[in-house]
Amino acid sequence: MTGVLRDAGNEGRTEPTREDVFHLLSNRRRRHTLHYLRQRDGEQVDLRELSQQLSAWENGVPPAEITHRDRKTVYTSLRQTHLPKMDDANVVDYDPNRGHVEPAEEFEDVEVYLDVVPEQEIPRSEYYLGLSAFAAALLAVAWVDVFPFDLLSDVTWAAVIVALFAVSAAVDTYYDARRQLGSDGAPPDLPEQD
Repeated sequence: MTGVLRDAGNEGRTEPTREDVFHLLSNRRRRHTLHYLRQRDGEQVDLRELSQQLSAWENGVPPAEITHRDRKTVYTSLRQTHLPKMDDANVVDYDPNRGHVEPAEEFEDVEVYLDVVPEQEIPRSEYYLGLSAFAAALLAVAWVDVFPFDLLSDVTWAAVIVALFAVSAAVDTYYDARRQLGSDGAPPDLPEQD
């Protein structure tokens, strides 16, 4: 990964570049690792525990139902590939000898790149642009007293528009909290399971 230098300890590490972060987050297991570590509030976790949970999410079953083979596949890829890359980027501290993983210095800075927008939703910027256009049109017809918009005062229409934005923002805030890495349950990029 370019932009990431490393020697013994944290000295010599530099902040990962934007490209480094996107490369790091391009893999689902690395994103799920971040999700799990965030759920654990910065605690050190055992690689076995991490691989068991990631395997459970990938297979859509509770961790207790994961077979040794399923867990071993995830364990091996985390140990040999994903955790060393995340450690090199200073996103996690990974001790391969003890099998421990914990958030590192750059862990919190990665979240800025993780706005998850499900395929069936429109981006917020487009939604709020459309809502603003609707509000402007509504105010315009209310201001020129076009029927039936002249039945309510301009102040009432302004209050309706403020309420639309307030409800939209509240709903957006609620769903945004559910899409954050580290929120309860499975990672936000997995399909919801019954």
